[in-house]
Amino acid sequence: MVARTFLVRHDDSTFTVDYDTDDGFEVFQFQLFSLTSIPPHEQKIVGEDNDRIVSDDSDLAALSEKLRLVSITSEEARKPEKQEETTSSTVGAGNFDAGTSVMSDEELARMLQAEEEALLLQQYVAGDNGAQFEEKVRPYISKVLLYEDPVRQEVARKTVPLDNLEEKALVSLAKEGNFKPSKVEEDHAFLLQLLFWFKRSFSWVNAPPCDGCGNETTAQGMGDALPSEIQYGATRVELYRCNSCSRVTRFPRYNDPLKLVETRKGRCGEWANCFTLYCRAFGYESRLVLDFTDHAWTECYSEALGRWMHLDPCEAIYDRPLLYEKGWGKKLNYVIAIAKDGVYDVTKRYTRKWNEVLSRRTITTESSVVSVLTSITKECRRNCTSQVLSILEEHDNIEREALERDLRSTDDAPISLPGRQSGDKQWRIARSEFGTDSLSSSSCTVRICCDEHVTKIYNAFSSILHKFVEDSLTASKGVEVLKILRATVVDLKKLPYKKRRASLKPNSIVGTSLVHQLLPSFKELLNALTLKSELDSNGILSVCLAGNPVQTALALPVALHALDELISDLSKCDNFSKGSLSFPLLRLNRICSGAVLASGEELPFGIATAAFDGTRMSKWEEHNGAKGCWIMYKRSANMQELVAYELMSANDAPERDPMDWVVEGSNDGGSSWHVLDERRSEMFDKRFQRKTYNVKSAGFLSNMFR
Repeated sequence: MVARTFLVRHDDSTFTVDYDTDDGFEVFQFQLFSLTSIPPHEQKIVGEDNDRIVSDDSDLAALSEKLRLVSITSEEARKPEKQEETTSSTVGAGNFDAGTSVMSDEELARMLQAEEEALLLQQYVAGDNGAQFEEKVRPYISKVLLYEDPVRQEVARKTVPLDNLEEKALVSLAKEGNFKPSKVEEDHAFLLQLLFWFKRSFSWVNAPPCDGCGNETTAQGMGDALPSEIQYGATRVELYRCNSCSRVTRFPRYNDPLKLVETRKGRCGEWANCFTLYCRAFGYESRLVLDFTDHAWTECYSEALGRWMHLDPCEAIYDRPLLYEKGWGKKLNYVIAIAKDGVYDVTKRYTRKWNEVLSRRTITTESSVVSVLTSITKECRRNCTSQVLSILEEHDNIEREALERDLRSTDDAPISLPGRQSGDKQWRIARSEFGTDSLSSSSCTVRICCDEHVTKIYNAFSSILHKFVEDSLTASKGVEVLKILRATVVDLKKLPYKKRRASLKPNSIVGTSLVHQLLPSFKELLNALTLKSELDSNGILSVCLAGNPVQTALALPVALHALDELISDLSKCDNFSKGSLSFPLLRLNRICSGAVLASGEELPFGIATAAFDGTRMSKWEEHNGAKGCWIMYKRSANMQELVAYELMSANDAPERDPMDWVVEGSNDGGSSWHVLDERRSEMFDKRFQRKTYNVKSAGFLSNMFR
């Protein structure tokens, strides 16, 4: 550990920041964020003495104690237009976005030299004509045209739980604080939910189970396709013999996505083929992407991102084009995107080792590749109007610039990508695609916790429990009342999110009169769930939506899990009384609405804010956690005394449970830290186990916790 103190000047202010090398540069950036409100990704830190830009720990070590901080956004806004153009042109590779990190001039020069050498070598080893290359690409043109068939699209749409995916898409946006998304934002979020749903609903086939007894089978070679199989494009049929009953099971490799919507099984070719149909069925501009090293996936144009986005349905991973080269360890050569309006060489999107890829592109020369793809694209567009052609050509030019920009970007450098997850383990190892077994992880951006509803739900139980005590209800009868509330929440969750209405159903222990008597104490909880109560002419008491249905959709899982915990805790109360109404039975004044930063996170489901969202369905996951990790929570300016906290074990992998930790607080934006609590050798006995800890060092006011 090396401790240093830096004087950081920002605008007209100077801040003293204590820096511990064990914490790392990211923590230093978060400290500056706490003091100046400039997020880490917008910070430009330079040495006061020599204007050296600070980008990592080594830069900090080489500088004196005086630093200057500016906001990239503010700096860009102050630049005159002419200067902006000059800055862009000096890069020599198109117009780079302000937020894109690009390689240095020296790195760029080395890359261009290596590319030139690879092209020179290719002239001696590549074939002279493009016939072989064309034979690999052309058959897919007829396949992608099937995606445009209205009948196939309608059949695909009917299999999708539309309301459920819409709800999940809107909730995902609400978790980021976006309760009124634009149509573009909704479409983007729905596409991701469609990807996740497809992953859950489609089955991977290593060897199909026996059609007769369902037991395991062993491959026996290939068979002749039947007319009923050929009808749906299955020119190849794999045969498997049952290890138990010796029956032969056929596995036709269907190429018609209409049939795949029915069978819902296959390998990467079937997965990508069928998923691309689903994307087209919901109106997304989509491409089937063919990787000549034996894989396939989908690309969709995202209006939200303003570019083409990679989606791999087999892995349920999106917008990670370096997955195959960096995660799987693939030695790519040709990656071709095929759509109704043309074919595109998009290999540069999927590599940062273009010179190495060039050395493996030996089917034909680069000029021949361009010629073949241009010719096929012209055929695909022969019936387009001049106006449509003009638009397509403009899009082609934009994409070519984007591919060059991607090739020279270093934005993906800190991202850890997984090996292949789909398919039998030995099969993946044999294909050298195993990589690591973890999910995609990266260093975090600062995320805002939109979790005020969690605090409101926890606080709302105070009114209910106080009413129990006031009316002298026993703990066991109180549990029965909470079970009625829980059953109502479960009923609401099962209904379409825009039409939620369910009745509060009394039972043999809790009668109608008691439910009506307790109803006023439920009001705060109903408000927290954006619900209201209604009594109909038949005397039936119901709860229904009272506002934005997305707020209800976001809050219901939290209420369900909070009720589970409360029912469990209350059932253990031997002497339920006013003295029982304290922590942990009641979890009042929960800290919320803070900014979160962590040492790392798993994408897309293990992000840092998932640690604070009040539901056990999600979790924060840190790939390198066993080596030591950290998570920080920054409040607004007002100070808080932390008196207790809770941790819950997640759904799987007990070996990843936290065991040793320190909880710290800071009252100066993270410049210095005070130990609030420390634990050693903590063990979680089961999954979803909530453990409560009272802070040992009380009385310290903080606005930031680590």
